[in-house]
Amino acid sequence: MTDESQAAATPKSYEAAAERLEEIIKRLDSGAASLRETHDLVKEGRDLVVYCASELEAVGKDLEELRLDELIARLESNGSQPGDAA
Repeated sequence: MTDESQAAATPKSYEAAAERLEEIIKRLDSGAASLRETHDLVKEGRDLVVYCASELEAVGKDLEELRLDELIARLESNGSQPGDAA
């Protein structure tokens, strides 16, 4: 794969990848794609799904870390206030 085709295959964002997936699905659903085009679209779609899944996983991990950070901050603030019932 050349740098140019690899750059074209790498989406700029999750939203761009999801939009391209919608285009691919519409094209495949239309029945107008040739066998070769169908093959290429399926390969591209698979790559986009993998990309989207990894983006969602990364965001999910970030959210988990944020929730843990918030929990730690609450526990620390509750522990530092004398006289509070735990």
